[in-house]
Amino acid sequence: MYNSDSPIRAELPSSKQLFRSTVLALISAVVLLVAVVLPADYGIDPTGIGRILRLTEMGEIKKQLAAEAAADAAAAAGAPAQATGAAVGMASANAAQAQARPPAVAASPVSTAPKVVWKDEMPFTLTPGEGTEIKLKMVEGGKTQYQWVVENGEVNFDTHGDAPGKSISYEKGRGVATDEGVLEAAFTGNHGWFWRNRGQADVKVILRTSGDYTDIKRVQ
Repeated sequence: MYNSDSPIRAELPSSKQLFRSTVLALISAVVLLVAVVLPADYGIDPTGIGRILRLTEMGEIKKQLAAEAAADAAAAAGAPAQATGAAVGMASANAAQAQARPPAVAASPVSTAPKVVWKDEMPFTLTPGEGTEIKLKMVEGGKTQYQWVVENGEVNFDTHGDAPGKSISYEKGRGVATDEGVLEAAFTGNHGWFWRNRGQADVKVILRTSGDYTDIKRVQ
């Protein structure tokens, strides 16, 4: 039976060619690691390509979800002891306040601060485990007054900002039903909130804003 001829030595790749192919494969692997894997999985973007491709945001969300899961586990383990200590502390504080409370005085006048006229109102619903993000385009030093409330539950949140090569976290909270204040941009870029529903039922969140921003959008 006729078998195919084995390749002659001239047809085989030389050691130099094999070395060059190996080097090119290593370079390609390093490029993929730095430009794709690090931004998408760990939120690390040394080249800036990940932010352009929106991979860095994916990695940051993964890191945040991991941190939230760890915090939830720690809170669940320490909740009974904290609840007992809080109850005892509250009873002691109430007793001390009752003894030190001065005689009743006339009620102070009701505040007449002007009512805020909101520029935008964005309602949305989060199912159990679902998260979403809303961002404002702001210039450095710009101020936005905000208020958000949760109907039928509580959420975890992160108030933050980002721009090419920059990021900041202004405030974080767990199990919060409402928040309000003034968001001042630390730099020109996107600034806003990320919410996640860690409860067992759907919740409705309503965000109201007014101030120094040019655009508002729901990212996811």
